[in-house]
Amino acid sequence: MTILKTAVIGCGSIARNRHLPEYEANPSVEITAVCDLVKKRAERTAEPYGARWYTDYEELLKQENLDLVSICLPNYLHAPVSIQALDAGVHVLCEKPMAASSREAEDMITACKRNGKKLMIGHNQRFVPSHQKAYQLLRAGELGKVYSFRTTFGHGGPEGWSADGVNSWFFEKEKAIIGAMGDLGVHKADLLRWLLGEEFSEIAGFIENNAKKEITVDDNAVCILRSESGVIGTMAASWAYQSEEDNSTVIYGERGTMHLEEDPEHSLVIQYANGNKVKYELGRIASNEEGGQTGSYVIDHFVDCVLYDREPLIDGEEGKRSLEVILAAIDAENRSTLLKTE
Repeated sequence: MTILKTAVIGCGSIARNRHLPEYEANPSVEITAVCDLVKKRAERTAEPYGARWYTDYEELLKQENLDLVSICLPNYLHAPVSIQALDAGVHVLCEKPMAASSREAEDMITACKRNGKKLMIGHNQRFVPSHQKAYQLLRAGELGKVYSFRTTFGHGGPEGWSADGVNSWFFEKEKAIIGAMGDLGVHKADLLRWLLGEEFSEIAGFIENNAKKEITVDDNAVCILRSESGVIGTMAASWAYQSEEDNSTVIYGERGTMHLEEDPEHSLVIQYANGNKVKYELGRIASNEEGGQTGSYVIDHFVDCVLYDREPLIDGEEGKRSLEVILAAIDAENRSTLLKTE
């Protein structure tokens, strides 16, 4: 059996709760090293896996003979570190958002092609069982023509699960670049593009920092999207849903309405126009509030793509298109006209 040597750069919550446990559970992977700027965090993270630890990712890439690497760093480092890893001949799984700009994303794609390596972006929503089933049903024409949608991803904020709590880099603009839109909105942009099977041609955004005044990035956003074929809908991302997490999507079509991750017992429900209702029990999406990060299928998919030389479902081009949705929404917010009443 081929054993792939992997490292994880960045030892925050997403690395410890998703990447490392899922790599460990995969029989084709050996965790050889981890890296974090905080020495104690790197040491503690490496110990359970018998891995070597580093505080300098360049040294890690130089010293380790790696096949794979996960980039779990603050957003502003996604592109430069991914490019260095690709140039070192390593396949890269990068957390979302892919980069801080469209240009950076393009540079990552170029590095991927230049080195003949895999580049995957960690958008896990495509692998959720209810979303997979919805994709199949929509492709089969179950709802007929799709008219509209609404989707949201919101919870109380990174302070509840991030490694540094209220001092998290998620709240610092120079490191995060984008707030709730980069953390949550980009997930839904990617999901909608995939489910609808088309790109968005028009985007409007209303983006605020109105819940956590001490931070320097957005914490609430509502976007209006129009697809190439004229499907319209809303996408919300928030760090201000204090009561419980909302990770739901509703799709409206000529034959009925599809509810995803909205019913507490059934992850997919279709209410048909003729009055019939069908409920699917497909397992629930992991909640950040419950500490649920493992079982995303992202790692297994990435590993399989390397082992069998397949293109990742969310490659660099897909990651770039999803990133560009939220960048367009932010640009639209910056260009919006303030209406004043006399």
